[in-house]
Amino acid sequence: MLTVGNLSKGHAGRVLFENVSLQVNRGDRLGLIGANGAGKTTLFSLILGEQPPDTGDVTMQRGVTLGFLPQESAPSADETILELAMNVSPEMEETQRALREHPDEETIEHHEAHARFVELDGFALEAKAKRVLSGLAFRESDHTREARTMSGGWIMRAHLARLLVMEPDLLMLDEPTNHLDLESLGWFQNHLMNYRGAILTISHDRAFLNAICDHIIEISRKRLHRYSGNYDFYLEQRAAREEQHRQAYENQQKEIANLQQFIDRFRAKASKAAQAQDKMKQLDRMEKIEPPEASEATVKFRFPQPERSGQRVMVLEKVTQAYGDLTVYEDLDLIIERGQRTVLVGPNGAGKSTLLKILGDIVPIQSGTRTEGLRASIGYFSQQRAETLDLKSTVLAEAMSIRGGTSEQSARTLLGSFLFRGDDVFKPVGVLSGGEKSRLALVKLLLAPPNLLLLDEPTTHLDLASIDALVSALKQYEGSLLFVSHDVFFIRALADTVLHVHAGTLTPYAGGYDYYLDKTQATSAREGLVAPLSNAQPETAPAPAERERKGPGLKEQKEAKRAAMEARQAAARERSNLEKSVKRCESEIMRLEALQTDLSQQLEDPATYEDPSKAMSLNRELMGLAEALERANTDWEKAAGKLGELISA
Repeated sequence: MLTVGNLSKGHAGRVLFENVSLQVNRGDRLGLIGANGAGKTTLFSLILGEQPPDTGDVTMQRGVTLGFLPQESAPSADETILELAMNVSPEMEETQRALREHPDEETIEHHEAHARFVELDGFALEAKAKRVLSGLAFRESDHTREARTMSGGWIMRAHLARLLVMEPDLLMLDEPTNHLDLESLGWFQNHLMNYRGAILTISHDRAFLNAICDHIIEISRKRLHRYSGNYDFYLEQRAAREEQHRQAYENQQKEIANLQQFIDRFRAKASKAAQAQDKMKQLDRMEKIEPPEASEATVKFRFPQPERSGQRVMVLEKVTQAYGDLTVYEDLDLIIERGQRTVLVGPNGAGKSTLLKILGDIVPIQSGTRTEGLRASIGYFSQQRAETLDLKSTVLAEAMSIRGGTSEQSARTLLGSFLFRGDDVFKPVGVLSGGEKSRLALVKLLLAPPNLLLLDEPTTHLDLASIDALVSALKQYEGSLLFVSHDVFFIRALADTVLHVHAGTLTPYAGGYDYYLDKTQATSAREGLVAPLSNAQPETAPAPAERERKGPGLKEQKEAKRAAMEARQAAARERSNLEKSVKRCESEIMRLEALQTDLSQQLEDPATYEDPSKAMSLNRELMGLAEALERANTDWEKAAGKLGELISA
């Protein structure tokens, strides 16, 4: 369906990938991952034809329909949310525009547009669009709102709805979960599990990748590496591949050392010069294995801990908060205790972000009291926080500008964990992307943390490595933590209590996210969101062929692991035997050559010929040594050759 052949692309003097190939077949579910800047979005751009490759080509099968959701800034015009969701083709978009421009049902233009709408099966499409919009948490009253009057996140949801209504043969999604809350994400994920087309998605959400993907494509070392199975299985396969790569590299280095040792030992000897020359050619022809990359360092940095607060960090009593005629909270009571790590969950629009803003004193309450506890200090993080950075400062200077200051080493260590490495720390803040600014704002918050952290979707725009770094940092944090997130991995790693927000009511659960799900008897959609792939239950059970697509099951994974382990053990035994053979041959060659030298010296001594029988005996022995030496060299070459083939395989 889609073929990427020998593709190369560089940007700003840096090669992103070279000579990479990728095949996308009907029904594939591919997750594209890699560090920030590895080239994921660029690869999407090349597939879409938005920019040309340096070399290679992209071929799309004739008749294949393609739908693309960008990470940010999808366009909107005068259409309503419902009309946007129904814009599945140029013909339908033109028809809806004609109906808007000619609302009078008595005009010929309206009749023609209406007839075209019926011809395009518009009413069935409208019903389908309404179902999808409902699944993505749009209210019925939103359907007639102009899209441009809504926030960017809701516009992105409407474009996502348009793609799901369209049902293209290939669905390309760039971070599709960024603008979804847990409720709508659960519906979206289950919808994709039943989707009949192929999916190629960039995502940092582990649970999402685990649920929908049957292959993971990693961009690393300027190459594309394809792994079967979901994200968790990819981690196991990658670890095995990296171990194999390390062993192959180490074995090749041993082989190179052996060849070089032979060359150094024998190239000065006339009798061995030809063999030494052959070894030099063999060494030159050898395709060198690159050294293993250093593993991404986890955070090994002791964060400065905040001053210990009182037992009650924050108390809200009888708080009322409204936006115009919309009352979000009325007579709200809440106590935050020291050391709590609480995630706020609930449907979109329930007031989770508003509650964080009330606690952070970002919005004034209309009535009631908000009381900070003894020695309480509060830090509030949202995506807008990144806009408070000094755009003229460098990354390093901005990190070190925190109140009370910090050492350059401490700042560099934490910046490195959030992927600001080497000369990146000297970049002006103004040239950073939105995601990079978000990471820098998090670094500043962690370098001087308050004793109450309020985080609103902190993982948005972060890649998997940065999320790992943030989780590691917050696990060290000794203060109180309240956060909103749609990333199930992040929630499970940090939350020890859950606060469900719905219709202005707060319901606490004294346990982690799984405890909350058990207590609330989560629906199948929610179970699909958080359960392992093998246990996820879509709305309609997939056909056997579809289940097969989901990648290896537990039994197959265990069998594959066992087979891989047995193959590695067999290869290790064979390699060990060959290495011993090479060493035995080398020792034998050295012994025979020493004897050969001794006999030659005796034959060069005139006294030897005083006894003709002795001279004849020495000559016969020397001839036998020459034959034995030739056999030993042949045996060495065979063993060394097999060892070289095994290492390079």
